Amino acid sequence: MDKTDNELIAALRHDARASLSDLSARLGLSRATVRSRIEKLRTRGDILGFTVVLREDTLRDLVRGLMMISIEGGGTERIIRTLQGMVELRAVHSTNGRWDVIVEIGTDTLETFDAVLFRIRRLEGVVASETSLLLSTRKSA
Repeated sequence: MDKTDNELIAALRHDARASLSDLSARLGLSRATVRSRIEKLRTRGDILGFTVVLREDTLRDLVRGLMMISIEGGGTERIIRTLQGMVELRAVHSTNGRWDVIVEIGTDTLETFDAVLFRIRRLEGVVASETSLLLSTRKSA
């Protein structure tokens, strides 16, 4: 991807419903060029799709946070399967470095959030964790 592709993707992240005319004016390109670049990005698999974010999606989780988890021994796959079954977890990421797994948690209250943390910490094989509450989001996918 070149600079123009990156600028086009940034514009689409800001407003995926922007018209070709709006995108071409914003980027200083012809409509045909914008159309062709979007199609090329989709064909190559750089753009996998477009999504809609509803107000309800942002209001659903009044309390959000990230929990970094350290796991001992060979229990990582078992613990990940357990985590994937927890409805309060929005995403489960395997990672490298100090933490083995990072989970995104979303709940309606601090009490529920605390209960989720407690359940995760009690899983056999979880030896350490660190949690950060998300206070605000400046940019969302």
